[in-house]
Amino acid sequence: MSPAAQLAAGFSAQVLSRRISALQQRAAQHSGAARQAMEARLQQLRQARALADAEAAAVATPAGSVSNRISPLAALVADMARHQPPAGELKTVREHRGTWVQLGVQQRLTQTLAQVPDNAGPLNTQRLMHQALSLMGRTSPAYLQHFMAHVEALLALDQLSPPPTPAAALPNGRARKDGGRGGRSG
Repeated sequence: MSPAAQLAAGFSAQVLSRRISALQQRAAQHSGAARQAMEARLQQLRQARALADAEAAAVATPAGSVSNRISPLAALVADMARHQPPAGELKTVREHRGTWVQLGVQQRLTQTLAQVPDNAGPLNTQRLMHQALSLMGRTSPAYLQHFMAHVEALLALDQLSPPPTPAAALPNGRARKDGGRGGRSG
C-alpha cells in the first residue's frame, strides 16, 4: 500500500472511531426512541468500521497474493488516468491554449472599443463596459479570461433560445393600433 493510501486509510479509520465514540456518548444521555435510533446508527457505523478494516487488510496483503477488491477511490483514480492525455502533449496544449485565450480576450476588448461611439458621454453604457473590461484586464488578466468565458457561454445560451415574439402583435394575430408602444397616448 502506498504511503498516501496508508495515510488516507488511517485518517478515515480515525474519523470513524471518533464518530462512534461521540455517538456512544450522546446515546448514553438519551432514552426511548431517540436512543434506539442512535443505537441503530451506532451499529451501522461499527459495521462500516469493520468493513473498512477488512478492506485495509485486503489492500495490505503481500504483493504475491492478489486481492479481488478495489476501493472506489482507486477505481476513480484509474479511470481518470485512462482519460488523461499523454504528459508531453498536455504541456504543449496548455501553452498554446493560454496563448489563444489571451489573443481571444484581446480581440474581444478591441471589439468593445470599436463599438464605443466617438462622441460617447461619461455614462455611455458601451464606454463604461469597455473601461470596466480594460481595468479588469490590467488588474487581473486571469480573472478577465475567466469572466470572458462566462460571458461567451451566456451568449451561446442566448443564441440557442428561441427569438422573442413581437410585442406589437395581439394574441389573435392583429397588430396594435398604437404601433406596439405601451403607455398613454396623448
